[in-house]
Amino acid sequence: MITALASIIVDSSRIPEVAQEIADIPGVETVYSVTGDVDLVAIVTVRRHEEFAGVIADRIGKVEGVLDTTTNIAFAAYSARDLGEGFSLGEDPAAG
Repeated sequence: MITALASIIVDSSRIPEVAQEIADIPGVETVYSVTGDVDLVAIVTVRRHEEFAGVIADRIGKVEGVLDTTTNIAFAAYSARDLGEGFSLGEDPAAG
């Protein structure tokens, strides 16, 4: 799967409604209401790059109240859990 983060600027009077409508779009994993330069960030996951246009431009971009979007495609994912597991590789748990 390929993941992108869609930063979305929304008419401020419609943020909750827009967030829910975007969350209901197939391919959208999660929608976060955030502070800063944008109002929402959506995590979008598709099988092929070509599918981003259908989800982001054709669906998210056309939700009433969406004013602008910027999309960043993820190259790699990192998390504290993944890093912790990586550091424990090869360790003998009994050696403590």
